[in-house]
Amino acid sequence: MMISLTSPVETRAHGWSAGAKLAALCGATVVLFAQEGLGFHAVVFAACLLVYRLPGGRFFRAGVKGLVALWPFIAVVLVWHLVIGAPVEGLVVVLRLLSAVALANLVTMTTRLSAMIEVVRWLAAPFRRIGVNTRALEIGIALVVRFTPTLADKGAQLAQSWSARSPKKPSWRIVMPFTVLAIDDAEYVAEALKARGGLNR
Repeated sequence: MMISLTSPVETRAHGWSAGAKLAALCGATVVLFAQEGLGFHAVVFAACLLVYRLPGGRFFRAGVKGLVALWPFIAVVLVWHLVIGAPVEGLVVVLRLLSAVALANLVTMTTRLSAMIEVVRWLAAPFRRIGVNTRALEIGIALVVRFTPTLADKGAQLAQSWSARSPKKPSWRIVMPFTVLAIDDAEYVAEALKARGGLNR
């Protein structure tokens, strides 16, 4: 099942250029991965939460919900770094992940999907001039944006189901059923695309 990610709560960022927001997101992600300090990442994540809170409680709850869905992955990262004796590095990885996802989610919450696809279409224009069909790329970007939170939610549900049936942590044990669910969704979407003319229209 696909969902729309654009928030109905209007913010100033809704009126900003999609291209500018995506470029800023790329730059911010590069900075996040270039920094290793725990304090730096703690401040960045706190700033992300503050930005979510500014438009009001409804916007904040929707944004945080997208982060809560990451808890199975966060748990695996933290447990692994505790096992290898590197808790600080584990916290850095977790905060970096949360900040990157929070920023990406902020862009999708304040940008229409059609506007993002327009940016991709503009970037792919040189390839169309030499006869390359870029429709697959445009649809692929749209599917990634729409399906990522859905798959994250399914991963969280699998982890909860495992925890309800076993005292052991789910960790890697949910990878196979999660993969099966993802493949099933991919096949469903592929059939829907074929029924609507595929990627050559």
